[in-house]
Amino acid sequence: MKRSSPRAERSKVEGPRGDTLKPSPRDGKPGLAPKVVRRSVATSTAPGMTRDPLAEEFLRYLANERNASLRTLKAYRHALTTFRAESKTAWKKCAADDFRNYLFTIMKRGQARSYVRLQFSALRTFFQFLAARKRLRHNPVREVQLPKVEKKLPLVLTRQQVDELLTAPTREPKSRSAPSWMPLRDVAIMELFYSSGLRLSELAALDVSDADPYTESVRAFGKGRKERVCPVGLPALEAIQKYRAAANVHAGALFINKARRRISVRSVWLVLKRYVRRTSIPISISPHKLRHSFATHMLDRGADLRSVQALLGHASLSTTQIYTHVTVERLKKAYTDAHPRA
Repeated sequence: MKRSSPRAERSKVEGPRGDTLKPSPRDGKPGLAPKVVRRSVATSTAPGMTRDPLAEEFLRYLANERNASLRTLKAYRHALTTFRAESKTAWKKCAADDFRNYLFTIMKRGQARSYVRLQFSALRTFFQFLAARKRLRHNPVREVQLPKVEKKLPLVLTRQQVDELLTAPTREPKSRSAPSWMPLRDVAIMELFYSSGLRLSELAALDVSDADPYTESVRAFGKGRKERVCPVGLPALEAIQKYRAAANVHAGALFINKARRRISVRSVWLVLKRYVRRTSIPISISPHKLRHSFATHMLDRGADLRSVQALLGHASLSTTQIYTHVTVERLKKAYTDAHPRA
């Protein structure tokens, strides 16, 4: 059988909420290469909207030249169509006041500041594209002053809570309908999350060949299809080996469901949610909170910020710096709780 190219195999299969969009070639079903899938997303038009050649060309540029993810394409397309629904001015004739009026409209609706900034980020990038490719003289979106995002410190688990969560699958009675290897898979998933700091989509997309027990690392493809190699601790590697041996997984998708197909992002969410109910953890847990916990615990134990940035796959150091604030807050709390004259 002819093996699919690595690029085709790396096509994303999940939507922004974990819903499966297209079967991947690695699942054993007919699939489409990333460019084909992305182009179909880029060129589709919202119901009731007329075709917008400039917007479609921009989205094709994001998909084919910038290698943008399906999630990014959908978010940018939504931003462009939403603005067009409010303003009928031709793109090349838009002025800064058009965008100020739009900003006032969506802020008046009570939209979150993060949502507002995402919309304008898409519009700003679109007009940068028009300036570079269509000889637009200036970018009117740059003249609009946006509201600052309210920075919230991420919630993280304590090391004791992490230990309790990672051992939960071994304490829970197995369902009769579930394969005998499924608890071992769930342990491996959570151990790898906490050990490597991978994103949810990165973990679900892993192949067996991406996890190397000899170099004690996994190869992940992050945002913008950027490849990075993440070290993995011995407990996670042992959990993966036990799961693979029990489930007879030797090639293709690393983590599979009971139908022996690649596990979906949504399924990983449900796995974590189920085990949290079996613990004493009082807060809602998402896979991303394990990523937060990974970064915070690394800094707590003396890791430098640049190393944590590389491990997380952050393009900007400013994104990683939020974890330094978390660490400082934890130090303050420890000081207040422990020092007799605090």
